[in-house]
Amino acid sequence: MVTFSLQAQPTTAADWIGLARTAEDLGFDALYVADHPGAAASPFVALAAAAAVTSRLRLGSYVSNAGVREPILLASDVATLDVVSGGRAILGIGAGHTPSEWEAVGRTRPDIKGRVDRCIAVAEETARLLAGGLEKPRPVQDKVPLLFGGGNTRLLRWAAAHADLIGLSGLGRTLPDGHMHETRWSVAEIDAQVELCGDKPKEALVQRFEITDDAGAGYAAYAKETGETERDLIAAPFVLIGTTGEIAAKLSEIERRWGITRFAVRTTDAAELIER
Repeated sequence: MVTFSLQAQPTTAADWIGLARTAEDLGFDALYVADHPGAAASPFVALAAAAAVTSRLRLGSYVSNAGVREPILLASDVATLDVVSGGRAILGIGAGHTPSEWEAVGRTRPDIKGRVDRCIAVAEETARLLAGGLEKPRPVQDKVPLLFGGGNTRLLRWAAAHADLIGLSGLGRTLPDGHMHETRWSVAEIDAQVELCGDKPKEALVQRFEITDDAGAGYAAYAKETGETERDLIAAPFVLIGTTGEIAAKLSEIERRWGITRFAVRTTDAAELIER
């Protein structure tokens, strides 16, 4: 069964509350909020507000930067979200990539090995705290699901053994602007990432979602924008362009080839596919 989650940011109180209700009514599986301190909303405050007006929607950060988060504070935020949502919290975590976030907390951004080491240590300690290491609050769930988001080879191997869900974005090295990434969207690169995940459930973070009667033009334009080949974009799970029928057919092919049945999007337009 294919499921969709929605990643979004609050703008106004009314819009955010309305979006949370709409996401649940349309059948989205989860509502995610990115975690970029200083450049985005606080995910746990936003998700707690969403929890108050929903009853089924799963809620999580997508994903928290382990490099600038302390396990005890992260565990407390996630546990509190689990309490106020009645057991719907997800612990989303990744190694982080934005240099300014380290600078903002007075730390030097580590090299890749340092970020990977830190991510594993924070994820394991936060999970331990959520499993009974906190005095209060105690999560409602016996085990808060751990969502790992990233593409590092060592972390994907770790996630295959320890995470409940692996979020794949196909994004590689951070570019000099500190925000954008190289893409790793060739079929061979996706094959390699998926193989590292083993049989763990996988979720693709969709970078471009567009319902259109001219899929060819959409893929051509995005190929020019990203530097990827149209052939790779047409296959990749990170780009969904076309009519609802064409996208549905692509989802079936993605499931057949890579076993990916979960998708995180940034638009409620995916509701047309949910209804199918």
